[in-house]
Amino acid sequence: MRIEVDTSRCCGAGMCALTVPQVFDQSEDEGTVVLLDPRPPTGLHGAVRQAAQLCPCQTITVTERRA
Repeated sequence: MRIEVDTSRCCGAGMCALTVPQVFDQSEDEGTVVLLDPRPPTGLHGAVRQAAQLCPCQTITVTERRA
């Protein structure tokens, strides 16, 4: 899994940081998403997918790696 974020689209709702704080945080200055881990461990993949779905601005892009 690979994650990308578009901070220019982020509205600072914080659902990502609340859902997976190991992968996402929020900027103290602007409140926008900060990506902490663009390639999270397998055990967090489900939570990352959920965070992407919960994002009201569709800021998070998840790309699945193919075997």
